[in-house]
Amino acid sequence: MGFEEKWKVLADLLAELQERGETVPAEIFEDLRSAKTLIQVLKADPTHVETISRIDTYMRNVESFVIFCAENLGKDVADDWLEKLKEQQITVPETKSGSRFVSGVPRDQNWVRIKISKDIPAEKMKKLAKQSRLSCKMEENGYFVVYGDKKVVKMFVKKLAQDFQGDKNR
Repeated sequence: MGFEEKWKVLADLLAELQERGETVPAEIFEDLRSAKTLIQVLKADPTHVETISRIDTYMRNVESFVIFCAENLGKDVADDWLEKLKEQQITVPETKSGSRFVSGVPRDQNWVRIKISKDIPAEKMKKLAKQSRLSCKMEENGYFVVYGDKKVVKMFVKKLAQDFQGDKNR
């Protein structure tokens, strides 16, 4: 799940708190608003990893307040809200927090880094890259880098997604 989904859950929980007559301090709304702004900044430029920690700080503030108030409303309410928040565990894709530099890839080339797994084996990746007339290389960390023309890389990703979906449905 991403930050936006968790932000929506927190906003809904704050609205529910207000409906139940609880007073929500202005600082909590400011933190929620700041988190939303930084989420938009992160979407525009995912290379700024410090933005992630700032978003997390704001959202933890709001989450702490929400859980504290939920406990005052009763154990069932608190458990229900905790469950909603657990469903929105945030996972940050490695490509967003990782380096935008890949050793050995020419500057003018676009690239994609894909984690090799049992669902996406290295041989299948090599074959698909070769069919697409793209260059590829295996990294030591278990990732496969495919690079070339931007349009061709996009078509490669679409083809890989279609093949992956087809394999899952079989």
